[in-house]
Amino acid sequence: MSRVKFAVASKRRRKRVLKKAKGQFGSRSKLYRTAKESVQKGMYYSYRDRKKKKGSYRRLWITRINAACKAEHLSYSKFISGLKKAKVALDRKILADMAVNDKKAFGKLLSIAKANI
Repeated sequence: MSRVKFAVASKRRRKRVLKKAKGQFGSRSKLYRTAKESVQKGMYYSYRDRKKKKGSYRRLWITRINAACKAEHLSYSKFISGLKKAKVALDRKILADMAVNDKKAFGKLLSIAKANI
């Protein structure tokens, strides 16, 4: 009979992969080889999409700011340009929150931006 080397490490590695594959459909959660492929792909997607999430939030913020600016007959690009010329250092996340929740303060920023176009 052949001798098994690294049995504990191999079993632990396989268990770790199968645990990560829990919830997958069919053999992806049962068989080691398919589970390993599925887990690798899933890890790649999760890493990639953590980066993509930042971009999608930025797009959302820009859309919200643009909608608030259009209501006051000002384009998004002119608004941002006016704020930069006035040396107002607020990021898009804060601006979008103000556009939705604090219309009065956002109106003041709009007047500042219009004055500096």
